[in-house]
Amino acid sequence: MSLPNFPLHDDPGPNFSGLVDSYGLLPDYSTVNTATASDLAAITHGTTVVACTFADGVVIAGDRRATSGNLISHRNMRKVFAADRWSGVAIAGAAGPAVEMIKMFQLQLEHYEKIEGSPLSLEGKANQLSMMVRGNLPAAMQGMVVVPIFAGFDRRRDRGRVWAFDVTGGRYEEMNYVASGSGSLHARTVIKLGHRPDQSREEAIDLVVKALYTAADDDSATGGPDPLRGIYPIVAAITSDGYDEASEEEISTRFASYIETIRTNDSREA
Repeated sequence: MSLPNFPLHDDPGPNFSGLVDSYGLLPDYSTVNTATASDLAAITHGTTVVACTFADGVVIAGDRRATSGNLISHRNMRKVFAADRWSGVAIAGAAGPAVEMIKMFQLQLEHYEKIEGSPLSLEGKANQLSMMVRGNLPAAMQGMVVVPIFAGFDRRRDRGRVWAFDVTGGRYEEMNYVASGSGSLHARTVIKLGHRPDQSREEAIDLVVKALYTAADDDSATGGPDPLRGIYPIVAAITSDGYDEASEEEISTRFASYIETIRTNDSREA
């Protein structure tokens, strides 16, 4: 292959983009970011998810509402999934890419265990999810952002661990709790004020119930308990015994108890 020759007045010099452009090969970047406000509003988004550690492991939870702009597109969306027996992942962001990412993540963990004969380490799972979030970056630049949280029981260290991610795939292990989504600020504040490392499973579930209720009270995109339709946030505990999702009856009872506490306090203040 011979090098191209240019007349002096057309020589691009060290300018590589000029060289590519002279051959008509420069990409048309005007079409890269064509998403309009109406396009982004039509994308279904999941909202608030949280996780916190307790004495025997970790609790992970998420509300059920999905929104499309200012509309409620789904009232019973699942945002909390078992990644494998000892870990779980919760999604916030564009629902379509997020759900597909979780399915692929579950498949990869299962494939690794079949090939190697043992499950991937908890930190290895967090790294794998980080790479998948990083791979979604081009879509994220178009408005389809996926920001999950990851939690699990580390059998090597005999304790629960939680991770947060950013849109570029950066992963950050948090000490005790993590939250993501539109109502995360409110939920995180509640958990921050009430969390204790030695709390029991029941106390941890009560804490995330309170956090999600507060987020729903202050964030329009976060769904609270819906007794009329029988829809409640999904909450799961992960311990040395594995991933265990709390029953709908238990969660509804805990929400009812918390709401009654609020009513009692309000009546006393009145």
